[in-house]
Amino acid sequence: MLKAVTRCLWSNPVAGRRMLSHHISPNLAGKVAIVTASTDGIGLAAAEALGQRGAHVVILGVNVKASFLLTKLVVPHMEKRGGGSVVIVSSVAGYQPMPGLGPYSVSKTALLGLTRALAPDLAQSNIRINCVAPGIIKTRFSSALWENEGVLEEFLKQTSIKRLGQPEDIGGVIAFLCSDEASYITGETITVTGGMNCRL
Repeated sequence: MLKAVTRCLWSNPVAGRRMLSHHISPNLAGKVAIVTASTDGIGLAAAEALGQRGAHVVILGVNVKASFLLTKLVVPHMEKRGGGSVVIVSSVAGYQPMPGLGPYSVSKTALLGLTRALAPDLAQSNIRINCVAPGIIKTRFSSALWENEGVLEEFLKQTSIKRLGQPEDIGGVIAFLCSDEASYITGETITVTGGMNCRL
């Protein structure tokens, strides 16, 4: 069953101003953001970043089937509102499969293709669709990778910035892609990997 928080975050104007005190532009004021799998990790960081920029945020729990159905229903509402933005979260594994994570890597590669395939059709309705491909981000989901010192050391050798990514590193990119500052970007995947050499 779809788990949803029945309130919006940061919808109080006073609380919103307090959150925006760190020189973050309220460029999403008046927008509504629905963030799936947003009770932890990257999803939660994305919800916070969107809220800090003035969006009314609805947080949803992890339920793949329900989230997919919800995404199919968002699009018609975006059309009625005159447009919108969809951001898919893939992974660097979509470009560079990880040992022992074959099915996961393939599913993330499919998201890269889905982004490119949907962009032309959605653009006709003034809806942009983009993708973010994180590297190794310090979340509970990826703890099996970064808690193993040997595995972590090997991953860090592949990066230019010698640290693990934080969920906030991804949240800010997602918020940017949802904003009007990214109004000429669609069908693209932004890799946020600390400089990992994962594609041309």
